[in-house]
Amino acid sequence: MNEIICPNCKKPFTIDESGYADILNQVHSAEFDKELQSRLQQFTSEKELELKLISENANIEKQLAVTTAVTDLKAELEKTKSESQLKQSEITHKYESEIAIKNNEIQNKENQITQKYESELKLKDETIDRLKDMKSKLSTKMVGETLEQHCQIKFDEIRATAFPNAYFEKDNDVIAGSKGDFVYRDYVKNTSFVPNANEVPNTNDVSNINEDLPKDIEYISIMFEMKNEVEDTKDKNKNEDFFKKLDKDRENKNCEYAILVSMLEQDNELYNQGIVDVSHKYPKMYVIRPQFFIPIITLLRNTALKSVEAKKELIEMKSQNIDINNFEEKLFGIRDKINRDYKLADDKFNQAVKSIDEAIIKLQKTREALVGSVDKLRLANDKAENLTVKKLTYGNPTVAQKIKDNNN
Repeated sequence: MNEIICPNCKKPFTIDESGYADILNQVHSAEFDKELQSRLQQFTSEKELELKLISENANIEKQLAVTTAVTDLKAELEKTKSESQLKQSEITHKYESEIAIKNNEIQNKENQITQKYESELKLKDETIDRLKDMKSKLSTKMVGETLEQHCQIKFDEIRATAFPNAYFEKDNDVIAGSKGDFVYRDYVKNTSFVPNANEVPNTNDVSNINEDLPKDIEYISIMFEMKNEVEDTKDKNKNEDFFKKLDKDRENKNCEYAILVSMLEQDNELYNQGIVDVSHKYPKMYVIRPQFFIPIITLLRNTALKSVEAKKELIEMKSQNIDINNFEEKLFGIRDKINRDYKLADDKFNQAVKSIDEAIIKLQKTREALVGSVDKLRLANDKAENLTVKKLTYGNPTVAQKIKDNNN
């Protein structure tokens, strides 16, 4: 038990008990370490394999999770995309509907505007055609006639029915080197009048009526001027060129209105549109085309009829010997006389006051001069009282000696 044979030389070696025990322990330790190392390596290999399997499983699960997440995300995206496309389609449809409605509205408005302008254009065309027709008539039917004759004929056609009491005649009365073409006056019966076969009404100025009252009351008067022009005339006249003369003729003939019946400025839209009021330049003046000749007389006459009652009342007051004008003249005369007397008295009063003021000023100056003189006299008197021989001879021994000698 204490011998150990060498494996190489085959010789036995004898060892003691304690040495053997040490060698045995060493052998046991080496084997244990080897076994431990083997077990440790095996354990490590198993763990590595386990870890590898776990890692592979984890990678598989991770990949599966990622795949699932990607799939879910794709599905969500597809869903969102579908919803977005649906929403976009709804919005597109909504805006397309709104645009269609707007387009319809715009189209309707365009149609309305087009119809409006077409109507206006048609009306303009009709007006132009009517004017052309009128020009044609003036150049055919009215061959040898003037615009004045045309208006005379138009008035005479309806005089008996429309204007039974009217006066419409040529103006042949030249005043200040001028006259108009036609004068129109219209009347109503005066119920307060005692008929006189020889009386002819010729004025609308009721203020001049005294005992001899007119049988008719004039309630409207118009001075007419007619102007035509040949188309090939080189020097074209304008309507405004005749306003001043027409207004002068209106005043000369004591007419209320002035109307220019004109074929001038045939391309001027202002005068082609109808009755043109030019009273901003001359009072109660109008410019018309021939087709408005009868309508404007009717229009002004109907308007003027509203003033008839007022004129009747004035005439009735005259018929009762109430001379308003004379009363006013006397009243104004008295007032003017009082004003003149007052002015004269006021002038005299002011003159007297002025004279007194001047006298007061002179007296004041005289007083100041006298007061100044008194002051100077008082000072002189004071100086005279204080004057003595001693003072006079002071500083002058020669004079003092002479005075002494004289006294002796």
